Amino acid sequence: METPTSASELMKEEIKNCLDQPMQLEKLYRQDRKAFQQSFNSLYPEIKGNPAAEVWNERLNFKEEDILLVNKAHLIFVLIATFIAGMIAKIPDFSGLDPDYFFPRNIGFIIFPLLTLFFLWKQALQVRKWIFPIAWIALSIIYINFLPNNPKSDTLNLACVHLPLVLWAIMGYAYLGNDFQSKQKRIDYLRYNGDLVVMCAILALSAALFTGITFGLFQLIGINIGEFYAKYVIVFGAPAIPIVGTYLVQNNPQLVNRISPVIARIFTPLVFIMLLFFLAAMVNAAKNPYTDREFLMIFNALLIGVMALIVFSITEATKSGVGRVNLLFLCGLALLTIITNGIALSAIALRIAEFGITPNRLAVLGSNLLIFINLLLVSYQLVQVVRNKVSIEKVENIIAVYLPVYAIWTAVVVYLFPLIFNFR
Repeated sequence: METPTSASELMKEEIKNCLDQPMQLEKLYRQDRKAFQQSFNSLYPEIKGNPAAEVWNERLNFKEEDILLVNKAHLIFVLIATFIAGMIAKIPDFSGLDPDYFFPRNIGFIIFPLLTLFFLWKQALQVRKWIFPIAWIALSIIYINFLPNNPKSDTLNLACVHLPLVLWAIMGYAYLGNDFQSKQKRIDYLRYNGDLVVMCAILALSAALFTGITFGLFQLIGINIGEFYAKYVIVFGAPAIPIVGTYLVQNNPQLVNRISPVIARIFTPLVFIMLLFFLAAMVNAAKNPYTDREFLMIFNALLIGVMALIVFSITEATKSGVGRVNLLFLCGLALLTIITNGIALSAIALRIAEFGITPNRLAVLGSNLLIFINLLLVSYQLVQVVRNKVSIEKVENIIAVYLPVYAIWTAVVVYLFPLIFNFR
């Protein structure tokens, strides 16, 4: 039997003899990776300078950067922004405003303006570039809070629901910075949002676990911290999740770079199968979007969620690649969603024909029509990708070009609908 020393010497000889044979070196490495690395490192001073030796040295001894990189300036901003967000959320406590009045109108202003400032600052934009987003946010605060306080007003409810989307578009303007026309930068913004959702989900689960442990420990000693926890910890902690999530995604992209593609690859086929069975089951179901208003609302929410998953999957596919099977599922999901959208559109059109136009029906009709057109364009390009006629980046371009259309329609619903329908 060979001694460890002789085995090591033999490995060294084999490495030296195979320096000009990449396949043999790879075979040696895969046979015993630990022994190969030890022998190579011991041998390296003798073979230093050989191109193959340099490549293997980097491969075997490359040190990963710290997964949690700290940007002190950004970290300070996160702490200040978290405090400000918490104070905004506590305005009803300080001012005596009715929370039912304050939060529907102003919930978007707790987070989006602060993240907008973060990107304006991070992009190091000229001061004149700051004027447009800040002015729009300021005017929106005045506008939404001076709308007539009629809880039964459809246009008020629509404005409150859509305003966070307008603020999201303004944040996108800040993110794009000087590259407003760049399709790639628009896709990067969507990718950031997808990564942020993943990071926020992880942070929220961690926060929920922390909350459960905290409540359990204090209950053990007979102290009820529920009121204090809700007023201070949750009020400041909930807004902190997207702010901290943005900090982590921007400064440590490797945290979610491997998670997001996996989520996209897992959920695309699952949602395809779910939607297929759902549409089949709906044929014989007692409820359907043509006769049940609440069902139609949930149906539209499902449609928006599936559309978001399609966009998320496409942006991840262009970043990390997509397999043939997953591409087929993605294409199939887009085509199924067109069918789903067609059902929703026909149901809305039927309700308008029977009961007339209302702000809600017009808003839903417009949103579904935009999604339907977008889906047709995306699906056509996906079919071309499946047929190897174009690359997946072509699908990305369609999504990027179409983004401003959604922003314009959302702004119309928020700012013009109350005037068009006389605030009813």
